[in-house]
Amino acid sequence: MKRSTLSLALGMAAAVTAFPASAANVVTSIKPLELLVKAVAGDSVQVSTLVPAGSSPHNYTMKPSQRRALEQADAIFWVGPEMETFLSRLLGGHEFDGRVVAFTDVPEGEDDHHEDEHSGHDHHDDHGHDHGDGEDPHIWTDPQLALDMARDIHARLVTLEDMKKEELDANLARFEQDLNAAEQDIKASLAPLHSISLFAYHSAFERFAEHYELNLDGVLTLNPELSPGARHIAEVQDKLRQANQPCLLTEPQFNRQWWRSITEGLNVTFSTWDPLATDIESTSEGYIQFQQSIADAVLECLPEQAQY
Repeated sequence: MKRSTLSLALGMAAAVTAFPASAANVVTSIKPLELLVKAVAGDSVQVSTLVPAGSSPHNYTMKPSQRRALEQADAIFWVGPEMETFLSRLLGGHEFDGRVVAFTDVPEGEDDHHEDEHSGHDHHDDHGHDHGDGEDPHIWTDPQLALDMARDIHARLVTLEDMKKEELDANLARFEQDLNAAEQDIKASLAPLHSISLFAYHSAFERFAEHYELNLDGVLTLNPELSPGARHIAEVQDKLRQANQPCLLTEPQFNRQWWRSITEGLNVTFSTWDPLATDIESTSEGYIQFQQSIADAVLECLPEQAQY
């Protein structure tokens, strides 16, 4: 019996060694942030994302189980109140002090109560800076802004117990090298598109277009939560008529029939890209694959690949 008990104990110990408990429990608001966490931490963290596939962070309603996940998290990453409006009130309270990293500015007044609780990595004072100059909050679509975000993620994770700084340092360095290489490849592949007039469903595409110097001539809706007015629709239709080989980049989170009606009778190419990286596998290479997926969608706007 003693020998059997010993064998069982050794077997259980081996199982624990083979499948170690996660060193940290991380919650992200949207999938692209999950990909950036994976790039920095690899498999040394357990990551869950709040906004599921098919939903939009602009109007999502959180479930009670997700509230509990936030309460148990060691670190929480979100873009900021201009993006995930459903988190603004919750994450602005004392309950999550020291665990939250916002990548864009929190409006003045919301973070006053944190000033006397700074402990090295307070989430609003250290990481509440706006990488994007207070404009379009879809900052993760710009690879260099995403690299800044990865550095902020690294800065938070190194403070967590059991996280190995050497591994995080190496992962971040490798991510930067791989991302810069992918960025150059994407820039070269997109060069033929500089003469094509691109249109987007909403502002999520602006950061990517600006970074790669693409010609974004118009946005169908300024606020995806509201239907655009007749005047704005008429202005977009005029731009589409006058554009050179117009291509409309749509998003899977929103109703396709809506923009089909706006472009009816116009010679417009369609392509779909996903700013929320729904179909990208959650791995350390996922963010770079996400960047490539956007580039691939834009390349479908070339006349030889166009779908009308």
